[in-house]
Amino acid sequence: MYEQIASNKRRTVFMMVFFLALLWGLGYLIGKVYNPGIFFFIGLFSIGYSILSYYGGAKMALAINRAKEIQKKDDPRLWRTVENLSITDGLPMPRVYIMDDPAPNAFATGRNYNNAYVCATTGLLQIMDDNELQGVIAHELGHVKNYDMRVNTLAFALVGVISMIADFFLRITFWGGGREERENNQMIFILAFGAAILAPLAATLLQLAISRRREYLADATGALTTRYPEGLASALEKIEQTGSATRVQNTSTAHMFFANPLRGHSFLNLFSTHPPIEARIAALREMKL
Repeated sequence: MYEQIASNKRRTVFMMVFFLALLWGLGYLIGKVYNPGIFFFIGLFSIGYSILSYYGGAKMALAINRAKEIQKKDDPRLWRTVENLSITDGLPMPRVYIMDDPAPNAFATGRNYNNAYVCATTGLLQIMDDNELQGVIAHELGHVKNYDMRVNTLAFALVGVISMIADFFLRITFWGGGREERENNQMIFILAFGAAILAPLAATLLQLAISRRREYLADATGALTTRYPEGLASALEKIEQTGSATRVQNTSTAHMFFANPLRGHSFLNLFSTHPPIEARIAALREMKL
């Protein structure tokens, strides 16, 4: 169990380092063709926008998914589950929300322990027994405990910076700007042009890979909290049978959910925010506490 958690953390760090190297390489190549100053300001703007999204993103996600805050009297079972698991994890009690949706799903958001929110759908509360519900909520609190929102926000920020720089470079190229610079640096220009096309795709795939890795980590953390991986595995089996696609479809918040809330299947799982459910179940049942 502990080795799996450590392995997940190491892989995430490795992917983030690769992410930064990709950003640096793209900026270096483009800077060799054009004045690098303008790309610095584009990157600065992108990072500023990401910081604003980071501080306001939690409430935005709750509003987009039409989640409503509850108190203990509104749903004592969910409230006690969140409260007891928070105490077990040594976390402050997060604010609790319910999303009126028949699909069994849940999500957590918030930038730190003191600004955390946990939301469950009505569908989840209807079909899960107590052990399964504890497994799902422990998974979501695992995201809070592991600061996954910070990791995901950084990943999204880097994707935004890379995409904006690449887009700006391609627009300058197609509009015919910097012709003299391109003629003087033809080989570098060819490399930069190829990087500008491929880098956003590579960055998106890397961001999705980080999101999937954090799901495995939250599964392991949740199982460690409850000391009962079978509860979480059983919850995943039920969701696999009933489907997890919610009525509100929003790609910007899909990575927050316990199971993929979007309809359809991604090509070869490369563009999915979540690992395959069967792989998560297998990993949980291989755990040794």
